[in-house]
Amino acid sequence: MSSVLYDAQGPRAKQRNILYTVLFVLCAAAVVWWVYDGLAEKHQLDWIKWKPFFTSSQPWETYIWPGFQNTLKAAFFALIIALPLGALFGIGRLSDHRWVRIPAGFVVELFRAVPVLILMITANAVYAEYTTIDTDVRPLYAVVTGLVLYNFSVLAEIVRAGIETLPKGQAEAAKALGMRKSQIMLSVLLPQAVTAMLPAIVSQLVVIVKDTALGGAMMTFPELLASVRPMSANYGANTIACFTIVALIYIVVNFALTTFASRLERWLRRNKKSKGTAAGGAPETIGTPSLVVDDGRAV
Repeated sequence: MSSVLYDAQGPRAKQRNILYTVLFVLCAAAVVWWVYDGLAEKHQLDWIKWKPFFTSSQPWETYIWPGFQNTLKAAFFALIIALPLGALFGIGRLSDHRWVRIPAGFVVELFRAVPVLILMITANAVYAEYTTIDTDVRPLYAVVTGLVLYNFSVLAEIVRAGIETLPKGQAEAAKALGMRKSQIMLSVLLPQAVTAMLPAIVSQLVVIVKDTALGGAMMTFPELLASVRPMSANYGANTIACFTIVALIYIVVNFALTTFASRLERWLRRNKKSKGTAAGGAPETIGTPSLVVDDGRAV
């Protein structure tokens, strides 16, 4: 039996696939055993190295929780600044005026091409040279600045792409009603593009959360990952245990963000569909009570 994508496998192909599967499982098991044996030989799996995380609140209160707070703080400030800037420059790239479109595109492409770590280091040097920001909070400012400069450029491209995916009939119908360009963008196009952009925006938020670790590695920013070094030194060089706990926290946080985004996207789509038809089967208006879009035509 054949499929649209591939032909049905014959007896020999099925046997080969079974053989490849068995070999892969055996290789994976060998790698897992090799890693486990190496860790056990180095005494990294001994209960004494994992015990502090399960029997005492000190490592959580002294190291993990303060670092986690700084991670969330940097990610939060970076997001609330980068998101409106990204929307502004994304809309600017779609402007009909060259004096707006070209500079917006240049700024977006410039900061999107520079690694975020270089932006953080540069921001830290600028703050140290030309400002009086206290050295205790300067790493936070530098990390947030680097994250904003890089991520607003990525978000600008997300916004531009989300708006351009909408049918042209939306803008044409709004123009037929005499709406200004700013009204079309803010009242018609941008709200509809939010649903399409949401997964990409949340994915970028996950990137922001993880990139805060660069500040801890290069600028002594006391974020979550940076707490591993003092914590490991205080609890008998339990580096593997510390990294494992921190990695699990990152996984839980990022999984919660993606789950929330998926549910929010489904809710927005259901809400959009439920409002797409008014009582009696009449299409709901978009933007204004007299605007109806049907197959790209203003009705």
